[in-house]
Amino acid sequence: MSGTIRKATMADIPRLMEIRLAVHENILSNRAKVEADLPWFIENGPVWVWDDNGTLKGLAAGDPRDGTIWALFVDPAFEGQGIGRALFAKTCESMLAHGYKTLSLTTDEGTRAAQFYKAAGWKAEEKSGVEITFRYRPPAP
Repeated sequence: MSGTIRKATMADIPRLMEIRLAVHENILSNRAKVEADLPWFIENGPVWVWDDNGTLKGLAAGDPRDGTIWALFVDPAFEGQGIGRALFAKTCESMLAHGYKTLSLTTDEGTRAAQFYKAAGWKAEEKSGVEITFRYRPPAP
């Protein structure tokens, strides 16, 4: 697997939106909201990207205000290469560095994303409609 993880820049926004709009699950219902929120996350999140010689293949971001995972998306053309796992780990590391003892995220029940988070050791703790809230508490040192 080639490529590196780096912080996203404002210049990356068009490609980040392409990736976000290309996914087959968790289809974006409010494009304008994500486009409006993305600059804030780039400045404050940060947003992490997988950059393979100038080709962005995935993105992930956490919210430093509350320790939630805000985004994890890989371009479907590059799935199955470990990019999502690496970006997810980097984002979790960022949120834990902010001092959060518990991280959380939501996703739809019965999706590949839900299976991914379970396999990563996250626990499904709440359900609201079709959404599940997962939480992660790292083991004490």
